[in-house]
Amino acid sequence: MPAPEISLERAKHNKLFYVVANVVVFRRDDARCLILRRHEREIAHPGKYAVPGGKLEWNALPIERPTRFNGDILDYENAIEELLVRETREEAGIEIDLSGGLKYINSVAFIRPDGIPVVLVKFAAYYKSGNVQLEKGSFTDHAWVNAEEVKVYDCIDGIKQEVAQTISLFDPEK
Repeated sequence: MPAPEISLERAKHNKLFYVVANVVVFRRDDARCLILRRHEREIAHPGKYAVPGGKLEWNALPIERPTRFNGDILDYENAIEELLVRETREEAGIEIDLSGGLKYINSVAFIRPDGIPVVLVKFAAYYKSGNVQLEKGSFTDHAWVNAEEVKVYDCIDGIKQEVAQTISLFDPEK
């Protein structure tokens, strides 16, 4: 019988993590990637440049609407893809193109300053459309950068390398 609701009642507390996904957005016409400056009030990496992304939330897993029943298991296919489309739209006001799929970059597990453990999976995707409009209260600046330009920004560790990696994935001549 499938689970009647999402619950942590039977979860092993030493196995609980936030699940977070980020996406480096690559613009084809000028081979640049989008970075966003996090607001100073953020718990993790205040004031640093990052890329769009966010946490997987329980409301993205509606018990009454799984995409597939896998025996007694409720599956939610494309949950990460939907998260990245939604977060990129909310945080930057732009659309990403998933027609060619996401490109995996890497992953990292870390512990936030408030003690919450996080598993972060990072991807790259093509820019599709829209003009950047930053989410108020979350971001204070943005830039479209190439692998050299990103070096002058105060980024979360790894972002500069991920921008360079994305450019080489999507534009190998650069």
